[in-house]
Amino acid sequence: MKSMPISEFKAHALHVLGQVAKTKQSVVVTKRGKPLVEVVPVRERNEKPVPGTLAGTLVFEKDIESPIGEGDWTAA
Repeated sequence: MKSMPISEFKAHALHVLGQVAKTKQSVVVTKRGKPLVEVVPVRERNEKPVPGTLAGTLVFEKDIESPIGEGDWTAA
């Protein structure tokens, strides 16, 4: 994933958008070194997602009851 400062994105926005659409690679726009937005390509309706793109985004807990206290289960 490519990253660029907001001033560079502003100066070359149309070119960057064209590259995102062509290469299907997202671009992170930063402001003062911190991520501000991510420009991602649009997926066609019949286009299937790429396997592995969500890898590492889920967190699995070993014990599903421990994050919530005993008394909270009745409220939930």
